[in-house]
Amino acid sequence: MGQTIAIGAQSFEYIRENHYFFIDKTGFIKEWWENGDAVTLITRPRRFGKTLNLDMLNCFFSRKFQGRSDLFEGLSIWKEEKYRKLQGTYPVIFLSFADIKGTTFASTVQGIKYGIEKLYRTHKYLKNGTDMDERDQAFFDAVTSEMSDDVAVLALKYLSDYMSRYYGKKVLILLDKYDTPLQEAYVHGYREELAAFTCSLFNSTFKTNPYMERSIMTGITRVSRESIFSDLNNLTIVTATSEKYCTQFGFTEDEVFRALDDFGMPEKKSEVRKWYDGFTFGSQKDVYNPWSIINYMETKEFRPYWANSSSNSLVSLLIRQGNAETKTIVEDLMNGGILETEIDEEIVFNQLGNNYGAVWSMLLASGYLKVEERYFSQEQGIFRYRLKLTNREVSLMFRKMIRDWFSGDDVPSHAFLKALLSDDVKAMNRCMNKIALATFSYFDTGKRPSGDTEPERFYHGFVLGLMVELETDYRITSNRESGFGRYDVMLEPLRTGIPAFVLEFKVHDPEDESTLEETAAAALKQIAVRNYDSELEARGISRDRIRHYGFAFEGKKVLIRGASHPDPQPGASSFS
Repeated sequence: MGQTIAIGAQSFEYIRENHYFFIDKTGFIKEWWENGDAVTLITRPRRFGKTLNLDMLNCFFSRKFQGRSDLFEGLSIWKEEKYRKLQGTYPVIFLSFADIKGTTFASTVQGIKYGIEKLYRTHKYLKNGTDMDERDQAFFDAVTSEMSDDVAVLALKYLSDYMSRYYGKKVLILLDKYDTPLQEAYVHGYREELAAFTCSLFNSTFKTNPYMERSIMTGITRVSRESIFSDLNNLTIVTATSEKYCTQFGFTEDEVFRALDDFGMPEKKSEVRKWYDGFTFGSQKDVYNPWSIINYMETKEFRPYWANSSSNSLVSLLIRQGNAETKTIVEDLMNGGILETEIDEEIVFNQLGNNYGAVWSMLLASGYLKVEERYFSQEQGIFRYRLKLTNREVSLMFRKMIRDWFSGDDVPSHAFLKALLSDDVKAMNRCMNKIALATFSYFDTGKRPSGDTEPERFYHGFVLGLMVELETDYRITSNRESGFGRYDVMLEPLRTGIPAFVLEFKVHDPEDESTLEETAAAALKQIAVRNYDSELEARGISRDRIRHYGFAFEGKKVLIRGASHPDPQPGASSFS
């Protein structure tokens, strides 16, 4: 039987002292040390062991843990005498931005200041050192949560100076989750202010710091050099496509399968692979998310763990406010499709709203997409990627996220679907207008007045909602060719006895139609004239089983009209 699992434990000392379940990643210590890089940035999706690995480095190198051979005995790093002698010999500054999730610039900078103040309190013994003069003492005392931004920017550099003088050795600096504040800044709209502050802080700490031996930063995303890393020409960046450390974050399949054997669950390997496999780092395929694996081994229940373990607000924002093409691609991905695209691993936050590739780069870095294939395009002179949703767990997360878009009490999406399936056009109109009123601006980019929103963003978001709610009965697609054009939405039944649907959306144009009624009629006419039914008929669905609906938009007002059929079918769906 395997060891006891400590869910959520991120302290290496705590895990080792209590003999909890641990997969040996101390090879990371040796690999990092022998690479000799001055400043290393390692990006991995959340819950991939970044915090635990940095805490392990702290326990290995820090003078605080000098003589703690008990933490490393039996692990791979302890087999080499060179590293046994290295343990506990460096001053270490260990800082995390994990909890800095302010909704304003001021609250975020305040959070960073609190973290720096706590570091100074932890190392207050430095004030007793013989090398601290009156100016040093005064600066040390000035580092409080109320310090100016100028003092905060210099504080980590000065702490490095004090520690290196005290110990007679340059410091190691470990910064965990460096990009958490930046992601929150993008979501809440203060990115540029925070980028300027962070750039100054990082330049002082990692570039012009003569008291630093080496450092590591970890995060989810690789933020562009042109923003916060503009001055760091000593930065080595390790992303999901890099070979460095490709087995040191996350569990390999061999590690997972050995753990399943140890915990008496060898017969679960195939199902575990289906749910939780799919991550690739460098050339290392079949990497599993540690959070999902340890939770599954503890509960022995297959369900989403990693995908629901923290906020998906940035992912939701990028997709919800993405254009029609973005939502159509998400639709394809959720149906098991593949996206072929260029990827730029340098995330530029101010491009996320209008750069086609930036969204997919972010989703890949965050672990929601996986690389099926990477190849060099001779014609374009760039690498292109074939991407899919990572695994079943991620697919379920996307579905939950989309349901949440329409889950408010003032969003009667459930009632709309019942009306659609029962051909109750009056109820459809009533419900759709309430939905549009409640969510139209929610799907807007936020860069224009709410009265000037883009209906395409709304109705393609709503199509994703339809797809999630009706996926057991219908194959739902949008913007596909059929007949003599491209329909907006098609609902193809997956079982007999229920109707098919073709929906067409039109924005009211006063130059073409005088009323919304005429716009809805034009949408219905387009379905017939362009023979959008042809794809359904080719799949064996008779014309009398196909319903047509025209949607007319004017601002947040919607008018729906349905075409009559000679033999309308009852809405015999399992939806209720």
